[in-house]
Amino acid sequence: MHPILIDLGFFQVPTYGLLLALGVILGLWRARLRAADRGLVDPDRIVDLGLWLVIWALLGSKILLVIVEFPRYMHHPAELFGVLRAGGVFLGGFIAAVAASFILLRRYGLPLWETFDTLSPSVSLGQAIGRLGCLAAGCCWGGRCDLPWAITYHDVHAAENVGTPLGVALHPFPIYAAISNFLIYLLLARLFKARLRKGRVFASYLLLYGLTRFLLEYTRGDEIRGFVLNGLLSTSQAITALMVLAGITLHLWISRRPGE
Repeated sequence: MHPILIDLGFFQVPTYGLLLALGVILGLWRARLRAADRGLVDPDRIVDLGLWLVIWALLGSKILLVIVEFPRYMHHPAELFGVLRAGGVFLGGFIAAVAASFILLRRYGLPLWETFDTLSPSVSLGQAIGRLGCLAAGCCWGGRCDLPWAITYHDVHAAENVGTPLGVALHPFPIYAAISNFLIYLLLARLFKARLRKGRVFASYLLLYGLTRFLLEYTRGDEIRGFVLNGLLSTSQAITALMVLAGITLHLWISRRPGE
């Protein structure tokens, strides 16, 4: 749609990178406000933790990108250098961030479930804004679509950078994802204010995002994202199915946990 926001010839500002940064900043800002409002955790420590988790998420997203496209990089090793400028796979970043959080939470002396609940709405907000960056960059395109809201890409930069198909009516997957993530953010923010039992907001994120992403994957059109079970599910669907299962399990465990 508009991969390069500012092009001065010797200097370029990619739209995706700017929107990704905006999503991180707004997400951390809202997380700090939630932490301060509840008085559950140190607001400044939440921001510090969030920045570290973003770094781990970026690393994890690129690692999963290499994994799902491993055959391509095996045949064309030089393309590994392009991973540095690629957006990566969000679910790989989410897994890496959650894994790193168990170490970082101890370092910062933050409580597990309260911190996860505080950060969960911000993750959805950041995703919603980041998906607009995907739309601008032309990545994560949808499959062929004959519906009135289908979109058609024309920017040659998108085709050169990420292989976006041009001149074809496609599902606007990034828009679907942005809308669903923003709605999840609103719901999670409301659940957080309701002061539910610890872990409920995080469990709800796992369940809601996992379910919506699993279904939206059927509108995707980029075949390079990887498949499992003989092509029955995409890599993202396999991971989000586990997220749904984890969310349901966590909700059940919280329900059976002694009263607080």
